[in-house]
Amino acid sequence: MGSSSYQRIYAVVRRIPEGRVATYGQVASLAGLAGHARQVGAGPWHRVVNAKGGISLRSMPGGELVQRGLLKREGIPLDPRGRVPLARVRWQPRLKSIP
Repeated sequence: MGSSSYQRIYAVVRRIPEGRVATYGQVASLAGLAGHARQVGAGPWHRVVNAKGGISLRSMPGGELVQRGLLKREGIPLDPRGRVPLARVRWQPRLKSIP
């Protein structure tokens, strides 16, 4: 994936409002990169979670704890397994894709 792909990913991630989350696959699709959820996972964004609403492991030790803290600070609840309630807090943009 080239730098223009990452620019599209960044453009989507910047639009996720406080108190909402998106999944890696959702961000990839909105960026016009369906099927590239793993590439989205390379970013350090805290409002992006996996398809089950879970916080994925980070390459930086303790990164998951930082993400959990940032989500909690925004009022996003996590269950005992560390998952967010996607049905309640998933961002639903009106656009099909965001360039």
